[in-house]
Amino acid sequence: MKIKANSANSPIWKEVYSHAKLPKQLNPLFEMAHNLWWVWNHEGAKLFGRIDEDLWKSTEGNPVLLLQQLTYNRIEEIIADKAFMSEMNRVYADFKAYINQKPDQTKPSVAYFSMEYGLTNVLKIYSGGLGVLAGDYLKEASDSNIDLTAVGFLYRYGYFTQSLAMDGQQIANYEAQDFNSLPLTQVNTSDGEPFVVEVPFPGRTVFAHVWRCDVGRVPLYLMDTDIPQNSEWDRSITHQLYGGDWENRMKQEYLLGIGGVMMLNKLGIKKQVYHCNEGHAALLNAQRLVDYIQNDGLNFNQALEVVRASGLYTVHTPVPAGHDYFDESLFGKYMGEFPGKLGISWQDFIDMGRENPGSNEKFSMSVFALNTCQEANGVSWLHGKVSQKMFAPVWKGYFPDELHVSWVTNGVHMPTWAATEMKQFYAEKFPKELFSDQSNKSLWEAIYKISDPEIWGLRKTLKRKLIQYIREQYRGNWLKSQGDPSKVVSILEKINTNALLIGFGRRFATYKRAHLLFTDLDRLAKIVNNEKYPVQFIFTGKAHPADGGGQGLIKHIVEISRRPEFLGKIIFLENYDMRLARRLIAGVDVWLNTPTRPLEASGTSGEKAEMNGVLNFSVLDGWWYEGYKEGAGWALTDKRTYENQQYQDQLDAATIYHILEDEIIPTFFEKNEEGYSPRWIQYIRNSIAQIAPDYTMKRMLDDYISRFYNKLATRSALLKDKNYQKAKEIAAWKEEVAEHWDSFEVESFTSTPDIFTAQGPVVGEEYITKVVINRHDLKGMLGVEMLVIRENPETHAEEMINMHPFKLVKEEGARLYFESKITPDTAGHVRLGFRVYPENKDLPHRMDFAYVRWI
Repeated sequence: MKIKANSANSPIWKEVYSHAKLPKQLNPLFEMAHNLWWVWNHEGAKLFGRIDEDLWKSTEGNPVLLLQQLTYNRIEEIIADKAFMSEMNRVYADFKAYINQKPDQTKPSVAYFSMEYGLTNVLKIYSGGLGVLAGDYLKEASDSNIDLTAVGFLYRYGYFTQSLAMDGQQIANYEAQDFNSLPLTQVNTSDGEPFVVEVPFPGRTVFAHVWRCDVGRVPLYLMDTDIPQNSEWDRSITHQLYGGDWENRMKQEYLLGIGGVMMLNKLGIKKQVYHCNEGHAALLNAQRLVDYIQNDGLNFNQALEVVRASGLYTVHTPVPAGHDYFDESLFGKYMGEFPGKLGISWQDFIDMGRENPGSNEKFSMSVFALNTCQEANGVSWLHGKVSQKMFAPVWKGYFPDELHVSWVTNGVHMPTWAATEMKQFYAEKFPKELFSDQSNKSLWEAIYKISDPEIWGLRKTLKRKLIQYIREQYRGNWLKSQGDPSKVVSILEKINTNALLIGFGRRFATYKRAHLLFTDLDRLAKIVNNEKYPVQFIFTGKAHPADGGGQGLIKHIVEISRRPEFLGKIIFLENYDMRLARRLIAGVDVWLNTPTRPLEASGTSGEKAEMNGVLNFSVLDGWWYEGYKEGAGWALTDKRTYENQQYQDQLDAATIYHILEDEIIPTFFEKNEEGYSPRWIQYIRNSIAQIAPDYTMKRMLDDYISRFYNKLATRSALLKDKNYQKAKEIAAWKEEVAEHWDSFEVESFTSTPDIFTAQGPVVGEEYITKVVINRHDLKGMLGVEMLVIRENPETHAEEMINMHPFKLVKEEGARLYFESKITPDTAGHVRLGFRVYPENKDLPHRMDFAYVRWI
């Protein structure tokens, strides 16, 4: 009998991951690796780099992965290296001294919710400016010793890694993160089991593990649904940032807001202020309402007073289309049980997310945030004004300029974004208080005492560092994507330290107008091919995978960069992340920004450039509208010449060429015998002294504390005091006013002389106007005011130009007697209006109870 071959002898493999176990002597390295303090403290990152320079580079600067991959022999060598161990202990002592400082109890405590955080390139839970801003905020909260806890998601795939096809088409690659190799710690229960948040979803429970990311002294708790307890459908909730369909977005925002509050509750974390960074987390207030009703015995209106008094909503979007809206059917699928928990009807609940209650509008997360937060703000002065107009329909009867919607201009975390050499320069040449008192302009004026050669030498060093980084990082990728090795070598060789380098790096949305520079290619070719005055442009940025226009723009720029006349003169760097950004904003000479005004809410890349002595050339929009100073950068006008955007783009492009040719390039190349332009150095001095101190994250956080956090914490405590006595009083007053609002009657209205004569009021003449109101069943006080409006000749919108309040001169029973002495000071065609509103000194502002009747 013939023996048969064994056909089933297939190998069986099991995945295992071996990693180094550090001995006790190296525990400080493990502890520091798991706290992002090293991201903005150079001594920490430098220490990890000394362990193994090649491994540090191959792990992309991830100290956790670096330590896991150390060999046994290398560990033994480290322990035997007395100089290294001494340095480790010194850095660790600095780290512990920083970490062990207790929070500043004079500042309010904050719970901060955001969909993304840009903290370091190794933790891929961010996509762009919103996330990087949130990351900078946590770092500065740590430096400023604020008692802040942050909430977000730990994405399995995060945002995509970008590569380019041979034809320049963007390729989005989603790479899974190994959470155990990241600077994170999984939160466990006291018995060592994973801490689990159980969030009720329609018909099921979604489970989330929780990971803690320590950002200096600030904890960031990240939820992760990619665990076996969940169905495949729910595991994907935290797979991708801004990925999937509208239902997945609804699930994400439900989990972030509702699950985030449930997580904090289970962790035993309570804060004075709840800050919603964009509308994604707005549903946190829905869960907070439920908690106050179920746990504290408040009714809906009382709970709303308490929740609102401690809520802040920051909007980053300048157009309505940029906000999240959900169909009623989809929203009802997930939120249908909440009205029952709140003790209100479905109609009342969904109307909290509509500009026009009772309509068929989609549910707006932003409107819900506005209705459940006492305070709201835009992210620059100009964006604050844009936001007032955008949100005006929520509070009918009031003009945009009257709204409580305020602003805090974004800033950047200087210790993160100033290059290492720049921080050393500041530490050596500026007063020692600079890093702790960054908003103090007098400290920055030290730049005027530093010599031209020192400043120029620093700038040359940062430029060389950028060029070296490009040559090291992109040679391999370009050989794969560009095909012709000779072209790649040519590009790398043509990057010139003596050229004027102009950088453009940001998300490739069409309103960013990256195409402007390429409007007139002949003119551009003359600029970049002038051998006497060499100029090079470096572009980088990602387009959202669903944004065909943005991806097409990248492809167009790549195609142009490969033309013979632009080869090595126009360069596109793929996979824009925090690591590349940090090199780019420090290494170029000029930072270019060309958005369509007013669509740049703030923008922060130019602010990062400011910290490094890089000059800005930008449209007067966002932060640059406030920041621009003549002699410290260049600006495109904020005025619109054409309604047709294509014509306006052509005009702006021509202006860019003109300013480059006649101002920027001549100034840069106005070089002396020592090889630099004294006038350019003076621009750098002015930029650092006059602009940089106003755009640090330290100034931004100080503004949030003074403008919002302090007042929210104070008022919230007042409303909670004595078993919510004040909250109950205000809720009862609002209920009474709402019930009887239509009952009051204007019994008389007189003006002496008559302000409504056919000839109209006379400028400079006094008019005494009297109003008598019978409140009838309405209890409480009323206010009366006259408004003067006129049409703006440019926008044709009606604008309030004056407001005259009436004085209550007498109260008899239900009757109120008002009087106002008005002296018109504006000639021309105007319109007059009179309105009545409920008055209560306990309200934070009129929008808190925006009842109004025109009479």
